[in-house]
Amino acid sequence: MNRDELKAKLDYYKALGYKVPQMKYIKTEEQIAGIREAGRINSLVLDYVSERIREGISTQDIDDWVAECTARHNAICAPLNYEGYPKHVCVSVNDVVCHGIPSKRKILKAGDIVNVDCTTIYNGYYGDASRMFVIGETSPENERLIRVTKQCLELGLEAVKPWGFLGDVGYAIEQHASRNGFKVVRDYGGHGVGIEFHEDPFVFHYGKKGTGCLIVPGMTFTIEPMINMKKSGVRISALDGWTAYTKDGLPSAQWEYTIAVFEDHNEILSK
Repeated sequence: MNRDELKAKLDYYKALGYKVPQMKYIKTEEQIAGIREAGRINSLVLDYVSERIREGISTQDIDDWVAECTARHNAICAPLNYEGYPKHVCVSVNDVVCHGIPSKRKILKAGDIVNVDCTTIYNGYYGDASRMFVIGETSPENERLIRVTKQCLELGLEAVKPWGFLGDVGYAIEQHASRNGFKVVRDYGGHGVGIEFHEDPFVFHYGKKGTGCLIVPGMTFTIEPMINMKKSGVRISALDGWTAYTKDGLPSAQWEYTIAVFEDHNEILSK
């Protein structure tokens, strides 16, 4: 299907009352190739962190590694100076839901669970992913939270079908989290990505089947469920305006992939 035919199909669905993506966010093969390469480098940066993260290092050390590895691949760290964010990567420990700012004062200790959220720009294209890490050994409850959160991501990926609905993705995630006694964070979600850092559509991690934006071949977006241990509420640090904590002080976990949608399959571009 060429882009004129695709636009005509989207106009038809829009006239029927469906929510459809803007054409500028439906990528060409050339654009997807560029996003794929940015995603490949982004995954390599996370691999670099994975090889080094350990007890006794600071979250600033992680920021330094991300900056070093990204520069070595002739790429750019997207978070740096994005809307005033002061670091190259987000590092969220234990009860930090997201947007944890690296610091020399924050030293990782045994039992910590850590999310490292990395976004890379290469030749103008964006790759985005995050991973969870356990420092030493942690509690069985934390291990289960991390495992179930990754399962939520995987079930969300399975729910992505060409000409399906993003609401199906959120439904799959929320149902699995709830069955396991956990709560989906509703303040944040996935998003389109690739030619911009954050594009439409917003990807809710909760919802109803058959609702939300139509999933169209050529879309590239993140799925990145943030799952809290007991309650879904978050609070933003009054000190830095970025760091999001769980309201109840209990742990949170997150996994994030960037995917591309095709007519007959989906492709993970960064993880």
